[in-house]
Amino acid sequence: MISGSLRAGSTNTALLQTAQAGAPQGVEAVLYTGLGGLPHFNPDDDHAPLHPAVAALRAALQRADALLFSTPEYAGALPGAFKNLLDWTVGGGETYGMPAAWINASGLHSPTGAADAHASLRKVLGYTGVNIVEAACVRLPVVRPSVGPDGLIADPAIREQLAGVLRTLAAQVRQTPRRAD
Repeated sequence: MISGSLRAGSTNTALLQTAQAGAPQGVEAVLYTGLGGLPHFNPDDDHAPLHPAVAALRAALQRADALLFSTPEYAGALPGAFKNLLDWTVGGGETYGMPAAWINASGLHSPTGAADAHASLRKVLGYTGVNIVEAACVRLPVVRPSVGPDGLIADPAIREQLAGVLRTLAAQVRQTPRRAD
């Protein structure tokens, strides 16, 4: 799971932490936390030896069976740090054929629900060859006061929806042939 936000107290990160805490039995939900440590993408540096943060990202992606993103929209697009992470995934091939989805935490008063960010995310993911699982791409409006001091969302309806997203992704993983390493 990858949050596109660096913000402390991010509702997007809270959604993923809540999904991790309530993952259904048989689902290991791992939250990537290295977004802020990635160097700026430069195609000249996209070769061995990779920067250690990029190597760690690619190793984490290689271990994953599916991806779940949650990202805010910033200035009508993906936040820069998150786009940078995605740029580092294009050349590696680790995500090719991997089931992926996104959840959105935009509040009810957000007219687009981060639609521009998700359109951009969909476009970039097309370059990485992921298998977008539409049934697992959902909007779960979360207001900042819903996030508890533990960084989790207590609302049982949101928790159940998150578990449903993970179950949908897990079902897709079971139907998807294992990627060649």
